[in-house]
Amino acid sequence: MYGEGLARIVDIMASSEAEGLATAAVEDELVEHLLLLHDLHPIPVEERVVGALEGVRPYLESHGGNVVLMAVEDGVVRVRLEGSCDGCPSSAMTLKLAIEEAVHKAAPEVERVEAENAEPEEEAADGLIQLTVAKGLGGGDATLASSHGPGAGGGSAGVGPAGGADGAWAIAGALPELSNGGTLVKPVGGEAVLFLRLDETFYAYRPTCPACMSSLDGAGLDGDALSCPACGERYDARRAGRSLDAEGHLVPVPLLEDEAGMVKVAVGSPVA
Repeated sequence: MYGEGLARIVDIMASSEAEGLATAAVEDELVEHLLLLHDLHPIPVEERVVGALEGVRPYLESHGGNVVLMAVEDGVVRVRLEGSCDGCPSSAMTLKLAIEEAVHKAAPEVERVEAENAEPEEEAADGLIQLTVAKGLGGGDATLASSHGPGAGGGSAGVGPAGGADGAWAIAGALPELSNGGTLVKPVGGEAVLFLRLDETFYAYRPTCPACMSSLDGAGLDGDALSCPACGERYDARRAGRSLDAEGHLVPVPLLEDEAGMVKVAVGSPVA
């Protein structure tokens, strides 16, 4: 009876002369969760998925990539990666942690996400990486706004030193130390992470120089170029940490920033 009563309320709102009343109601997070619980969300699932991907788009565009929705069918969201994120080392992890979070928050009824042009640790026979939606991944307050660094280069997706491809989200805080620029190495969730900020956008990497294996604590930042304090090797901090002097790249760490400006990272799930 409870669910049926809610269904009638939604029908009344949808037929109301007050245009957009039903849509406006779901802007309240508590109301939206209640309607989702009873499969009564007034916005079609595909439209909600499109909105979720729009949230991920700045993350991909920050390193020259893009994501295109191919289809939403039978609980499966199918997407295609384009640009420099096509097959790049962070493609699989970006999808696993960013797209899964965004899609599940917008459409928890989605069962899985399939991505073309992504290279998982073990490539699936049909050329797709299947991503199982992690219920509640990262918490309900995260958004994907434009806080987002890492992801391009060559190679395939890897698993972080903490073990397991899923990792765990850990809060890094608002990072006021970066309000005037520079870099910061900070322990988060028991692991050291290098943070920096470019044009109001946060980026996160493992704090080890791949050229000399020295710590990047105290690394200099000249424009977008991050320099190792030990060997001087330079990396493009905005473009997934690609080396500006040789081959190789820094190891990106997936990062999200919520609406309150709090930063969290997926420790244990960097991209190798």
